[in-house]
Amino acid sequence: MSVDANTQAEQPEDLDQAKQSLEDEKRKAEGYLASWQRSQADFVNLKRRAEQERSEAGKAANAALLLALLPVIDDMERAFAAIPPELEKQGWVSGMKLIWRKLQVTLQSQGLSQVECMGEPFDPCLHEAVRRCSGKEGMIVQEVEKGYRFHDKLIRPSKVSVGEGEEDNEEE
Repeated sequence: MSVDANTQAEQPEDLDQAKQSLEDEKRKAEGYLASWQRSQADFVNLKRRAEQERSEAGKAANAALLLALLPVIDDMERAFAAIPPELEKQGWVSGMKLIWRKLQVTLQSQGLSQVECMGEPFDPCLHEAVRRCSGKEGMIVQEVEKGYRFHDKLIRPSKVSVGEGEEDNEEE
């Protein structure tokens, strides 16, 4: 009986140790699971951030290209405005205008838009004042150079003339 008594006395101690060991392993497993979940969330965030940075880099490159094209766009608009009326009906002029409209539609579909300014209050975030002239105080009375946005980001402010509060005699 003494052997059985020793065996029975050791079993509860072994059982307690096994339970304690099982609890320790469960805590380790929960720690590993939590660590894995954090690592997975970090990886998903990293992928999203990398994709966003790649997209922003592409937009920045496109904005730089469009910014370089803006002087050409300005020159084309000035050239079309300077066409004499007697040449307006010629085929090559009509063809050039069609090509010009196609280019404008393409640029707009890519995210380029003009900053509207005529008759608007002067906004230093969107406009660059190049002179003051007679007109309603703080209102834009003339657009000297068009401003442009690319996907709602200003890439070139409008150069404008701003009214200084003196109305023209003709308006009075």
